[in-house]
This record gives sequence, C-alpha cells and structure tokens, in this order.
Amino acid sequence: MNWYLKVVKDNYANFKGRARRHEYWMFAFINLMIAVLLSIMDAVVFGPGNFMLSSLYMLVVLIPGIAVAVRRLHDTGRSGWWMLLALIPVVGVVALIVMMCVDSTPAPNRYGANPKRVGNHMQPLHP
Repeated sequence: MNWYLKVVKDNYANFKGRARRHEYWMFAFINLMIAVLLSIMDAVVFGPGNFMLSSLYMLVVLIPGIAVAVRRLHDTGRSGWWMLLALIPVVGVVALIVMMCVDSTPAPNRYGANPKRVGNHMQPLHP
C-alpha cells in the first residue's frame, strides 16, 4: 500500500525522474483492485451498468497513473511520449506493457539516477 500512497500522495503529478518496476506494478495492481471494488459497489448501490464511483475514482487517479507510467518509461531510458503507443489498439498496448516490464538502465540516464541505487547504500555502477 505504501507504493500506491507514494504515487498518489508524494508524486501526484510528477513527470520527472524515474520509477522502478515495483513502484509502477504495485500502483497498477492496487489501482485495479480499488477500481474493481468500486465497480462492485456501483452495481450493488446504483444497479448494474452504473459506474459512478469507479468512474470518479478513475478520474482522480488519471494524472498520477500517467505520471508513474512516464517515470517508468524514463527508468528504461525512454521518453514519456512512448505512452502514445497506448492509442494503437492491441499492438501498441502490448508493446507498452513489454516496455513497462523491462529492467531499469543500470547507470544514471538523462532522467536521473537509478532508483534501485538511491537510498539503499549501494555503490553506483560505473561503466
């Protein structure tokens, strides 16, 4: 839950820097679980086919979701503009998922230091 709160609270609209795979995927997983629970609540409270609570929630987390995805792309050395691949049906989404699964660039890149190395007292890698 700390990963989710870090994205929503501390980095709400932060499009700079890098985000580890763990941060991105934990946010995505918890976000999905909350959306499913709210959809179930919508169906129970407002009737089937009504998504008032879940839609409102998705609007609230739209910006932090895009921001953490951009930071995740930065971690792999790619520009945030690669997010536009999501506009291509199926192929673009699959390509974007693969990019989100790729490991970080080990050394600092143009978007900042490797977040795996920051704060854990490991020595930075030197090529």
